[in-house]
Amino acid sequence: MLALEAVLRACGEEMQVCAPPDFVELLEGIDIPLVPLGQSSHAMASAAVTGTTEDRPTKNLSVCVARMVAATYDLLAAAADGCDVVVTTGLIPAAAAARAVAEKLGVPYVFVAPSPTYLPSPHHPPLAWPGCPHPPEVTDNRVLWELNGEHLNALFGEGVNTHRAAIGLPPVDDIRDHVLTGRPWLVSDATLSPWLRPADLDVVQTGAWIRPDDRPLPADLDAFLKAGTPPVYVGFGSMPVRDVQGTARAAVEAIRAQGRRVVIGRGWPDPAVTDGQGDCFAVGEANLQALFTRVAAVVHHGDAGTTTAAALAGVPQVVVPQMADQPYWASRVVDLGIGAAHDGPGLTYESLWVALRTALNPGTRARADAVAVTIRTDGTTVAGKLLRDTVGRGRPLVAG
Repeated sequence: MLALEAVLRACGEEMQVCAPPDFVELLEGIDIPLVPLGQSSHAMASAAVTGTTEDRPTKNLSVCVARMVAATYDLLAAAADGCDVVVTTGLIPAAAAARAVAEKLGVPYVFVAPSPTYLPSPHHPPLAWPGCPHPPEVTDNRVLWELNGEHLNALFGEGVNTHRAAIGLPPVDDIRDHVLTGRPWLVSDATLSPWLRPADLDVVQTGAWIRPDDRPLPADLDAFLKAGTPPVYVGFGSMPVRDVQGTARAAVEAIRAQGRRVVIGRGWPDPAVTDGQGDCFAVGEANLQALFTRVAAVVHHGDAGTTTAAALAGVPQVVVPQMADQPYWASRVVDLGIGAAHDGPGLTYESLWVALRTALNPGTRARADAVAVTIRTDGTTVAGKLLRDTVGRGRPLVAG
């Protein structure tokens, strides 16, 4: 969304950004006001990864969903007042609230998917919800998507329609199709993540939304990179990881065993895991687009943004998927021959050593270089033109 904001601002447009409170500091750093929306995304991801259930309502679910949709709606309605279009991504209740706002304002609504796995297709299964795995006996993707629609209706249908009735909107029969619309946008690169036809949706694939980042690397990191051979970067962003310190130590040891130095993304492990040795550097917030061009491989959790950044840099990857669409991105890295997919979220010295052997193979690097030149970087330009052509000009846009 921030990549889209940069393109629209360059065209003289305004964009109001609504997102979880985790992102307040990030947006303050680039002078963009944020309307905090809902609870912490990190907390929700932690609950999903660790399997905790304290925050998952099990009684009066429809009441909880209705309250969640209503709270989101109230915030979005205030932020979107005077806007020409509502662009949204994220969880079903929040997206349903965003669409209700667009309906009440009488403006277009666009749903944005970061990967194909969010969109029904016979070519892939739906994402498995925490605590609700796919039935092992069902292998037909169309059937799995039918079950997914039924599951989402059971979870959210009554709550969403209760709120819609309260604000004078008609009920919807299919929550998923209502949120996605018949023409969602897929904001991933066509090489990394193609939308395969035939499918039931008229998907608009804009290309990946890549936020421009021209920040120089910190001086101490730059000095470390210049002082030896290219290291291996390992980082999981804000993604919760089981056994954080054990995972970090195993990663450092496996990378060292390959004869490589280490850059470790600070934030998920304790910096002490670098154990003070000169071949290991801990870095905080930094320009990963620039950093990835100077490393031998990238070990990460496999979200859409990190996978795309590493692919664009032409650097081999090891994806250690934790949840959601991350297994999909891991499979794409393998299919394209630009890295390795770790088997499951639990990383050990032995398992990472094996994956790194594939990633650090010269043939993998050559393939990563070849794929890098095919990745387009104009996704937000395409999206910005589509929005401007759709709604005209004169009033600010809203993204949530």
